[in-house]
Amino acid sequence: MPIKVIENLPARTILENENIFLMDELRANTQDIRPLKIAILNLMPLKEDTEVQLLRCLSNTSLQVDITFLTTKSYVGKNTSASHLNNFYLVFDDVKNIKFDGLIITGAPVENMEFEDVAYWEELKNIMDWSENHVTSTLYICWGAQAGLYYKYGIKKYPLEKKISGIFNHRTIKRREPLARGFDDVFLAPHSRYTTVKTEDILKNKDLEIIAESDEAGAFMILGRQGKDIFLTGHPEYDRVTLDKEYKRDIGKGLNPEIPYNYYKDDNPENKPLLTWRAHSNALYSNWLNYYVYQQTPYKLD
Repeated sequence: MPIKVIENLPARTILENENIFLMDELRANTQDIRPLKIAILNLMPLKEDTEVQLLRCLSNTSLQVDITFLTTKSYVGKNTSASHLNNFYLVFDDVKNIKFDGLIITGAPVENMEFEDVAYWEELKNIMDWSENHVTSTLYICWGAQAGLYYKYGIKKYPLEKKISGIFNHRTIKRREPLARGFDDVFLAPHSRYTTVKTEDILKNKDLEIIAESDEAGAFMILGRQGKDIFLTGHPEYDRVTLDKEYKRDIGKGLNPEIPYNYYKDDNPENKPLLTWRAHSNALYSNWLNYYVYQQTPYKLD
């Protein structure tokens, strides 16, 4: 998929070196198709890393995608420079009168807080309400998935005895659902979180359907209202070294973290992490864009 990105976005250089198909505005405007308008509400602290990860995942179909990055107005993190946010990000007020084909709401490092105590919770609720009539399909990731399940479907989150971190086996249990097209019976995906949702709570809700799950990590791919909402409780967008960085960051904080499960060769953090989930991650994002966005969205958004 050719992704249309702002000319000077730092992620562009990284992705071009990986041979990811990007295009500038001039070339995009000469193609006789309408690009899909995708908004990404980036709640992660290291926003530039997340930009690279998500753009990489969105780059594997023949569709053209026009990306708009959003950040919160009610809370400004300290890990991304003000100049980067000013140059490449908008806030909700800038887009509230615009319609998008798709929206991605990322995870955030606020899992141990009650939703109502999060600084930008009211703003996030407004965005989720707005998406009902302004977005064809919304994809929620990790804490973003827990927030969406809680606000829209009344599904609570629960603390885990210890952080779940690593690469876990998952079973595809609804193979006929387009979200799982091309998936093997068993596949790997990363998780990194302190809280979880309960499978039994999800199964009680007639508007939710579990597409894939893990014995260790629980429900992973959850479909809401035939794809109006899609929830991913893990981080399929993570790159090879993301868990490694988190693990070493936690060591530096004196948290004594466990080694991420099934991640390093021989479970030795001195070894290069194994990349074992990229193919299914690519399939997942491609399936979302094709079957729940492109096939469902109107040609004229307005």
